[in-house]
Amino acid sequence: MSLTILTVDDSRTMRDMLKVALTDAGYRVVQAVDGMHGLEVLEQEAPRVIITDINMPKLDGFGFIERVRGNQRFLGVPILVLTTESSTEKKNLARRAGATGWIVKPFDSVKLVDVVRRVAA
Repeated sequence: MSLTILTVDDSRTMRDMLKVALTDAGYRVVQAVDGMHGLEVLEQEAPRVIITDINMPKLDGFGFIERVRGNQRFLGVPILVLTTESSTEKKNLARRAGATGWIVKPFDSVKLVDVVRRVAA
C-alpha cells in the first residue's frame, strides 16, 4: 500500500501539479482547498506527510499547522510548507507553528519528491 500525502492549497493548478508529481512517485494523494478543508480531511485520513500553502482563505497555513500540531494524532507527521513566500520572518513563523520544512514555489518535481521521501522515512 502506498503512503498517503495530504496537499492543502487553494490553487487548483498547484493541487494538480502536486498530485501528478506525487502520484507519479507512487504516493496516494488526498487534497484540500484551504486549511479548514484540510482539517476536515484529517478527520478521515492519516497522511504520512502534509504539504501546505500559507496564503489561503478561511484558515491560512500558519493556523492550519498550529491546529494540526494541537492534535496528538499528528504530532509526528512532517509538515512541509510550499509557498511563494520566502522571507525569514515567515519561515520562522511556520517553524514556530510546527512546520518541518519549507519549499518555495514554483517547485521542482524531482526535488519535491526527494524531500517528501526524506521526511517520510
